[in-house]
Amino acid sequence: MADVLDIVERSFSINSKLGSRLEAAAEQNAILRIGWTNAGEPVPKNGELGLCPGLPKGSKLRALGTLGSWIAAFGMGGTFTIQGDSGSFLGAGNNGNIITCERNSGNYAGFGMMSGHISILDGAGNDAGACMAGGLLSIRGNTGSRVGGGMTGGLIVIDGDVGSDPGAGMTGGRIIINGRCPNPPEGVALRPLTAAEQKDINKQLGDKSHEIPKDAICLEANDSVTNQFRENIVSSGDLSGIGLVPGEEGRKMHYVTCDTVALIGERGDENTPIALPLPMIPFIDDAKELKLPKDTDVELSNSLNKQPFMTRSNPRNNDFLVVDTGNLSDVSKSISQSGGLILDFTSLPSMDSEEIDGLLVALRSMAGKQKPYAIIEGIGRINALHTQASYHNVDLAICKIEDSTGISEAASLPLIGRSNKANLEGTDTDSGIMLGFSVDAQDLAILSATGIKAICCEIPMVDATDLALWIQGLYRNLSDILRELGLESIDGLNRQHLRALDHETAAVSGLRLAGYERPLPHWFAR
Repeated sequence: MADVLDIVERSFSINSKLGSRLEAAAEQNAILRIGWTNAGEPVPKNGELGLCPGLPKGSKLRALGTLGSWIAAFGMGGTFTIQGDSGSFLGAGNNGNIITCERNSGNYAGFGMMSGHISILDGAGNDAGACMAGGLLSIRGNTGSRVGGGMTGGLIVIDGDVGSDPGAGMTGGRIIINGRCPNPPEGVALRPLTAAEQKDINKQLGDKSHEIPKDAICLEANDSVTNQFRENIVSSGDLSGIGLVPGEEGRKMHYVTCDTVALIGERGDENTPIALPLPMIPFIDDAKELKLPKDTDVELSNSLNKQPFMTRSNPRNNDFLVVDTGNLSDVSKSISQSGGLILDFTSLPSMDSEEIDGLLVALRSMAGKQKPYAIIEGIGRINALHTQASYHNVDLAICKIEDSTGISEAASLPLIGRSNKANLEGTDTDSGIMLGFSVDAQDLAILSATGIKAICCEIPMVDATDLALWIQGLYRNLSDILRELGLESIDGLNRQHLRALDHETAAVSGLRLAGYERPLPHWFAR
């Protein structure tokens, strides 16, 4: 573990030192070097990851050594050369970088790229060019399975043999192969390269020593086949089967002020926590929608402006930017203005610990290391979520209920509780939940009583004024609930305040059945 932490810290340090020099070097047309001393002596890097994310236009870097994952990701127009090998996700989310890897690259090279040119000179692993929407990925040497999987656009050129399932799930773009190619999967057509295409592709490659011959083949999507998508399986319930009951505390008067604030990222001086006025983080696709009219009442305006949202684009300075496969190439544009990060693992490819570290180093180097960060995973993988969150020191582990398992909200509560106790106790990681519906004050109180710190949810409407009124109403109703329970703070809620209102809810949740006032007997069985 010490070695891993050392690599992560070294990687952060390199990115931090480069940040202040990139613009100056770009103005002077200078090349920054990683892996050499100031005197020019080679000191090859070994395993550093997440290096040089979001390279701006005009920047030029050269690195020496064997690098880890997520190198030169989220690029915006820089030039990057590796004199050595690269790990997985080289140039992922690329939006303009020109990247050259002089030796081998790992899996998912060019993943989700939008534009730019990535050249790999000695072969690549599996899933090269997966989910790319544009740009050029050229590979000399053999390439693994599923090259171009799920791609929607762009051009992949391979001068070598490819593995199984080339182009699996592709709906656009072209894969040019000068080598052995197995029969493509359903939905992918194989045809000869035309003379015009050969000329155009060689012009794009721009290298007389590396030209595609006329007998190369082209893979592209077969329009006659309609892709079949699995229907999303939603949760089988909601929280209506759970009620709230007072403890021994007396009811509070109507004028008593209640504390409903939750802090995310509270881990000492090194982090800047985000305050949630309500223990929730609603989701809105584009935070531009949160702009209120100029004549909006100040109190109403404050209720919206102070409430953090999770969003995929244009975050405000207290919003969490959601990072998923669909917006990788846009991350660099808005990540620095966000208040925190949320990585949606239900959308991104499965990653091992080194790859997750590489992604976190790259993103946190761009966003600011002090900002809180969270990860999302489905309820069916709750133990994996909390194990990863604890290992990577994540601030918030968000369990997504709508993950195709169909597990209800009530049934998820004991799963989350047991995993919290086994994996998160004694750590700085808080537990969150993501629902497939918009919440009311009762939902917030119930979930907070189970120990969940933040409730992520859908919004009931998009209009900014209506959202402000919704948030204002949630605060008033939640305060009423707390006063009725005899509490002045949401932190006073616990499982003793919860009751299952019907037998089915008691059976799956382990909560005390109202009237019976105990959990059902099977919850005590070994």
